[in-house]
Amino acid sequence: MSKIQMKNAIAELDGDEMTRVLWQVIKDKLLLPFVDLKVEYYDLGLKERDDSDDAVTYKAAEAIKRLGVGVKCATITSNAARMEEYQLKQLTPSPNGIIRAELDGTVFRKPIIVNNIKGTVSCWQKPLILGRHAYGDVYKNCEIAVDGPGKAELVFTAADGTEIRKTIMEMKGPGILQGIHNTDKSIESFARCCFFYGLSEKVDVWFATKDTISKTYDGRFKEIFQQVYDKEFKAEFEKAGLEYFYTLIDDAVARVMQSPGGFLWACKNYDGDVMSDMVASASGSLAMMTSVLVSPDGVFEYEAAHGTVQRHYYRYLKGEKTSTNPVALIFAWTGALAKRGELDGTPELVEYAQKLEKATLDTIQDGIMTGDLAKIANPPAKQVLDSWQFIDAIAQRL
Repeated sequence: MSKIQMKNAIAELDGDEMTRVLWQVIKDKLLLPFVDLKVEYYDLGLKERDDSDDAVTYKAAEAIKRLGVGVKCATITSNAARMEEYQLKQLTPSPNGIIRAELDGTVFRKPIIVNNIKGTVSCWQKPLILGRHAYGDVYKNCEIAVDGPGKAELVFTAADGTEIRKTIMEMKGPGILQGIHNTDKSIESFARCCFFYGLSEKVDVWFATKDTISKTYDGRFKEIFQQVYDKEFKAEFEKAGLEYFYTLIDDAVARVMQSPGGFLWACKNYDGDVMSDMVASASGSLAMMTSVLVSPDGVFEYEAAHGTVQRHYYRYLKGEKTSTNPVALIFAWTGALAKRGELDGTPELVEYAQKLEKATLDTIQDGIMTGDLAKIANPPAKQVLDSWQFIDAIAQRL
């Protein structure tokens, strides 16, 4: 059988632990037999990032921007325990954070739905896409703990030396203070990414903040979203029969829990962090959740929404076969290959990606699955396989 040809390469970013092991199995069993795979490979394993002082991460981000499409395995963000375990020189920053900043991108997470895996929110019939603004707010905060009375102020000193000064609180005793920020440029990019991806997925876009309380901060988000929509996307949305909808975050949460899904919910950084985990858990499993980073100029990076599955990796090192679910890793590859085919005008590559997704879902819907899904399958699983057996079962169907 002749392999499907690719016109242009994808930036491939390898990762850590159990996901790194399965990444190679997926390539060997599901990709390389069918596709003449063209990739620019970057090893983002924790030790490689530490040894290169994260130069490899920045090179990978540049490659994604240059090639237009990337696919990424899960990676470790180091802490003190990891620093000792891997004998690192320093605590390395999140590679996802670096790549998000370099691409000025927004992260979109979408459940992978199969008929026999029922989530806890029974009304969700279609995937609910969660778009998270991945810049600023509490994730780039400045904090102070004070040990006694005093005046807390918010001060802005302009480039010409003039000041804006507001009293936050006349502290009567010990307490804590926090300052957060965002930028118009970042919010505009976030809005463009959401509207761009909504058009790409052919879904309505919802955006929600708490502008009734945070009238200036959240109000600015609401204002910019509306400006970007009206100026750049309204005509395209109306032509496609799609809607942009703004509401308070309280109202959005209530509506989401009674909605059939099938829309893009755009959230600020913290809201998106929390709500994406809620959507993933309510949909069944983090291993059944895709994640794609989209830049405002249409660059895409696909990955799984979950981490490196550390506990299973330690068992694997002892020689055990684990039942780690590889579906989100497979869908990272199918997403990247389908986008590459779409951009390059190679429909056979898009069709292959669709067939691989169908073979994966059909395997599960036939009752053949990994242990995590078997716990929530209805009807019950017919066969519970380890990761290697499960990938082989998909390959047979493919």
